[in-house]
Amino acid sequence: MLKKDLEFDIKWNELLKKIGKKIGKKPEDLNAVLFLIGVHELGKGIKNFTKEQKQDLMHIAICKVLSLSGYYRLEGLDEDGWPHWKLIKKLPHFDILEQEKLLKMHVLEYFEEELDL
Repeated sequence: MLKKDLEFDIKWNELLKKIGKKIGKKPEDLNAVLFLIGVHELGKGIKNFTKEQKQDLMHIAICKVLSLSGYYRLEGLDEDGWPHWKLIKKLPHFDILEQEKLLKMHVLEYFEEELDL
């Protein structure tokens, strides 16, 4: 493992610990963190979401974090207050591990810039 990868993994695990302290339970994985970002971005608080709404929340989170690099732009909110995003820059072709790392990098940036965590 490269030193750079090790440092990245340390930063990621530190973020998971900080989130855990804030919410009382350490998120298990990237999907759990994306769900939390989606809930935060929706701005309606914690409630029971349907399976479809949970998928939508994760999509909101992915769009939000990737918007930090100009991949998506917020188009607006629908009548129920759910944000809608537009892809404005083609995403690079990555394998699943590279996709996960790209998302994690953007999640780290999101928490540093947006939530000062």
